[in-house]
Amino acid sequence: PSTLPVQLVEQPRLQKLKDMFISKFGSAPKFYVRAPGRVNLIGEHIDYCGYAVLPMAIEQDILIAVEPVKTQLVQLANTNSLYLDFSASVNNIQINKTKPQWHNYFLCGLKGIQEHFGLNNPTGMNCLLDGTIPPSSGLSSSSALVCCAGLVTLTANGKTLSKVELAEICTKSERYIGTEGGGMDQSISFLAEEGTAKLIEFSPLRTTDVTLPSGVAFVIANSCVEMNKAATSHYNMRVMECRLATKLLSKSKGLDWKKTLRLHDVQTKLGVSLEEMLTIVEEVLHPEPYSTEEICKCLGISLEELRSQILSQNTQDVSSFKLYQRAKHVYSEAARVLEFKKICSEAPANAIQLLGELMNQSYISCKEMYECSCPELDRLVDICLQFGAIGSRLTGAGWGGCTVSMVPTDKLNTFLKNVRKAYYQIDVQRLALEDNSLFATKPGRGALVFVEA
Repeated sequence: PSTLPVQLVEQPRLQKLKDMFISKFGSAPKFYVRAPGRVNLIGEHIDYCGYAVLPMAIEQDILIAVEPVKTQLVQLANTNSLYLDFSASVNNIQINKTKPQWHNYFLCGLKGIQEHFGLNNPTGMNCLLDGTIPPSSGLSSSSALVCCAGLVTLTANGKTLSKVELAEICTKSERYIGTEGGGMDQSISFLAEEGTAKLIEFSPLRTTDVTLPSGVAFVIANSCVEMNKAATSHYNMRVMECRLATKLLSKSKGLDWKKTLRLHDVQTKLGVSLEEMLTIVEEVLHPEPYSTEEICKCLGISLEELRSQILSQNTQDVSSFKLYQRAKHVYSEAARVLEFKKICSEAPANAIQLLGELMNQSYISCKEMYECSCPELDRLVDICLQFGAIGSRLTGAGWGGCTVSMVPTDKLNTFLKNVRKAYYQIDVQRLALEDNSLFATKPGRGALVFVEA
């Protein structure tokens, strides 16, 4: 562990966490781990299809104070009294998928590291967690917690891994809770660097710095509608629709559809551009929903085979799937990501206008093709555009959570004031959450371990 640059975690916050830790566990923490949340600027719902995304880490984070102990016990506490204490034997980690409570996300990271190293006698730990990422807001508080827990377990057990390895282990281990995520959240949490967004590509995992234009701020606004990815079927349903679209597109093009798992694989195997993939979607898939019977007929398999070989546990009872819309969103969004990166690196005179248009197109596709918006998000995007955002879109899984807007720096203060008035001050519930719900953010740095200076 190194000592921490002060500006990342303010001294009063650290002191408060330390004092609470001492009063809770009777001794001082030995080290601290911090992992940031993230905002995805563009590239929604395409990481699990194999496509590159373009997020940045935000300043809000999960911070854990840790003391390794001689007992075989992990004891977890939270500075927020809404989240109850939890303890378990480190040798017997049970993760409950049915009710995703906060400690289960910690256990995912813990278990991922234990299994990776085959730790037979892992170190016990006392941990106190403090989080500043609004929960269920689409800013990746759950993945930040998984990443933080992975790094805590790694450090407490005296092991080392590269950031890429950590990101890959934490991506896999978050699936213990039932979320079929694609790896964006964990990758940015570990690989982020201050001052730059990242293009993240998968298999193999690699990142490229993307310098955002000067003269604009990125503003996050929380719709105050909570969306818990692990507890809803929407998210896993979309993963499945993309998988089924992959199978039908592959079959129609004479590919080995049984071995083709993601929409990106179809493009790779055909060796065509994203634009050509969009044409193929138009030719092969119809806009009307597909019934399970029609999917079986297209693939030449029985309903039993569809259920046992393709559908996930939580999509067994679904009877109709929208394949055309989902594939169309994924291929067009993947193209927007590459275009966004290109504009950032070439920096033409009208870069800000062009990036704003891409964000707006992304939002329309999320709303109409992927159907992952909600009335409150729609209202919030409208308000942001009305008060001077050049581009505005939902970020994170959707169905609630946050919007991200690109706002000229010179209009930032009036923008914040107007959005506050139009969205937050008309509703008592939102007003209570307002402090944590509307803020400008800069690209922050990734996860790290530190001791007090």
